[in-house]
Amino acid sequence: MRHVFSCWRGWIAGAAYLVLLHPGASFAAELRIPDFDSLKDKASDSAIISLDENLLGMAGRYLDSSKPADAKAKSVIQGLKSIQVRSFKFDKAYPVPTAEIAALRAQLNSPLWHQAIKTHSESDHSDVDLFIGGDSNQARGLLIIVTEPREFTVVCILGAIDLAKLQDLEGHLGVPKLPVDK
Repeated sequence: MRHVFSCWRGWIAGAAYLVLLHPGASFAAELRIPDFDSLKDKASDSAIISLDENLLGMAGRYLDSSKPADAKAKSVIQGLKSIQVRSFKFDKAYPVPTAEIAALRAQLNSPLWHQAIKTHSESDHSDVDLFIGGDSNQARGLLIIVTEPREFTVVCILGAIDLAKLQDLEGHLGVPKLPVDK
C-alpha cells in the first residue's frame, strides 16, 4: 500500500487541476459505505471510521489552530459533510469482498460520479480506483478503493473541499498519512 499511497498524492494533485470542490456544495444522496464485516475477523488490523458533519465539527474544535498542520486540516474539514475510512491489513492473502465492492460501485453508476483513475499492477497485484462525484460545474466527493494482496482500503470524502488541499488531512481524522515527502 506504500506504493499506492505514494502515487495517490500525485493523482489528487492532477485531479485538482481538472476539478475543484467548492464551498456550499451538497450531495443530494450520500454514499453508503459498507463496513466490510466479512473482513473484520480475518484482518490482523482494521479501522472503521465514520465521521458525519456533526462529528467533523466536533473534531475540528480539538484541532489546535496555532499549529500549522492542524490549522490547515481545520480549514479543509470546515466544508466537509463526511469522512469514511475502511482499512484492513492481513497476515496472508484474503478473500476480496467482491459483493460489497459491487454494491458500492453500483452507487457510483449515477451521472454524478465519474471514474477518474483506474490502475492495475500485475507485479504488485494491486488495483486502485479513484472516483470523483459532481457535475461539470462542481465536484462534491472523492472515493478511493485500494485492493492489494494483504491490504484493502476504501476512503470516501464528501462535501466542499479543494482537492489540492486534500493532503492537509493526512494523519488527521483517520485519513492515512502518505509516506512521501511534501
